[in-house]
Amino acid sequence: MENQRNISEFIVLGLSYSHNIQILCFVFFLFCHVALLVGNLLVLSSIQCSPLFNQPMHYFLSHLSLIDICYTSSVTPKIIGDLLVERKTVSYGNCMLQVLIMYFFGGTEIFILFAICKPLHYVIIMKITRCNLLLLAAWAGGSVHSFPHFFMAIGLPFCGPNEIDHYFCDIFPLLKIACTDTYLTGVLVIVFSEMVALVTFAILLVSYGVILFTLDNRPAEERHRARSPCGPHITVAILFFVPVISSYLRPPITFPEDKIFALFYTIIAPIFNPLIYTLGNAEMKNNLKKFSIKLCFQRNHTFKEQVVWERGRGDGDILERVADLRAK
Repeated sequence: MENQRNISEFIVLGLSYSHNIQILCFVFFLFCHVALLVGNLLVLSSIQCSPLFNQPMHYFLSHLSLIDICYTSSVTPKIIGDLLVERKTVSYGNCMLQVLIMYFFGGTEIFILFAICKPLHYVIIMKITRCNLLLLAAWAGGSVHSFPHFFMAIGLPFCGPNEIDHYFCDIFPLLKIACTDTYLTGVLVIVFSEMVALVTFAILLVSYGVILFTLDNRPAEERHRARSPCGPHITVAILFFVPVISSYLRPPITFPEDKIFALFYTIIAPIFNPLIYTLGNAEMKNNLKKFSIKLCFQRNHTFKEQVVWERGRGDGDILERVADLRAK
């Protein structure tokens, strides 16, 4: 590999050269990352600690929250740190690792979103064994999705410019600075990755279209109850797949708009996922209320126990002093 490159690090150009814009981006990304962690951890914890975990839909949603945390955490902390320094660099090894992690969790999220394409049939067709098999297939699919991109990235020779016109390491910006003809590699990226996203998104749209068409002849109350779980899934799928397809399903060249599209599938969509699923799901709203009340009660109970213990320890100290005075 050493004979293919003579650079040890890449310079990440980021979103903007303006210092004021970088400060605004720092506040924005920090807020987004904290909101993402709090929202997804709350959804994950509330499902894990309730009977909803045994329901197939919520079982997959808990894993989707976990994947969103891991996926965004592979990008956002580095972005936040880079916004505080003038020279933004990433080592060659860390850059390749970021490509591997991003495509792994991104691919896994695609397959989990595909696994929940028939929410109305889960009660009938889904058992815990089948859920585990689908989840295992999603993680395996993420691995199959990521390794071709990783091997294509480490196979690129870099012998000249090392400036990545992005705010994280991605395959298309790396193709742009590689010192070889990258047309075939770009075509392989589209075949291995973006056709998967396009086909999955098309199947999801057809699946939900069939569901909505079937519900037209149902009573209004039944239509509303059946559409309740479908709306959040369609919204999440659009927020994730449309920017991905817009960024990659085209000739392997980079555009300034790619950075904006990347914001949606790396940060914006994972932030809104817990909010969308909670507001569009009555069971999740009730479960979060119960979990929040239980959490507050446990904190108050622990605080009261601490106060009682401190008071008891203080009373014990007084009794010991009285005993010492009597002994003297």
